Amino acid sequence: MTSLNGPLPELAGRRCHQWLNALHATVYFSPDYLREMAGLGVEDDNAANIAGRTAPLGRVGAGTVTAAYYNSKHELIARHVPGVWDVVSPQDALAARLRAADATLRRLLGEDAVAAPEMAEAAELALRATEGCSRGGRPLYSAHADLPVPGAPHLALWHAATLLREHRGDGHIMALVRAGLDPVEALVSHTATGGGMTTKWLVATRGWTEDELAAGRDRLRARGLLDAEGELTEAGAALRDELEAETDRLDAAPYEHLGAAGVERLTALGKEYAKAAMLAGAFPADLLGNA
Repeated sequence: MTSLNGPLPELAGRRCHQWLNALHATVYFSPDYLREMAGLGVEDDNAANIAGRTAPLGRVGAGTVTAAYYNSKHELIARHVPGVWDVVSPQDALAARLRAADATLRRLLGEDAVAAPEMAEAAELALRATEGCSRGGRPLYSAHADLPVPGAPHLALWHAATLLREHRGDGHIMALVRAGLDPVEALVSHTATGGGMTTKWLVATRGWTEDELAAGRDRLRARGLLDAEGELTEAGAALRDELEAETDRLDAAPYEHLGAAGVERLTALGKEYAKAAMLAGAFPADLLGNA
């Protein structure tokens, strides 16, 4: 991986993404967001999250959302879409999400960090990286790319982090399909790495039952990817490594465009903000882990 100002270190783009993705995700676990959506009549947490993330696509139906998300159960999506659009318009959902991003970042990072020149620097770097993104085959990224860039630096950073997250996510789905992992197998194999959601949160937010998740583990065992205890085998770990490497390849362009020095600086700033958000309680303590 090379750039105009020298080669990017191995995994530099992935590391940058990890911190920016954490910053992006704070909104979807934020009480500010749920309050905003409840004020518009959307009181179910899953309905609120689906509406906010899906709103850039417009008044789409359940099939489109299931395809774009990949790992959520269709029945969960269909429980809320398209019905949620009779309660809140996509435009109002987007406005509520942005208001929530403002309140969430101010609460988690503090007013001084939001107003600091480093925030504007991070936003400029992240937006520059998005110039290297591509639309083809990336429905969630492409829909978000049609949205205007907010004027406030902390919201511009959140917007750019969202674009970079959806760009990588769309590419990751391509890699999952190529690897032959269905939605449940993708989720439980990710959990087995220790970096995915726990079973409790998969059931709550993705709609699969514990029996369906267990059946997915059985399928992975039959392929030699999980052992009897539900841990990744050598072949399973290798497959997950290949998936991430393929995702890196599909997501290299924005970080190549930004360049090594820019990626290094954006990673440092993103890490600082994401760690501050985590320390401030942005995420549930039991969200991630091999359980």
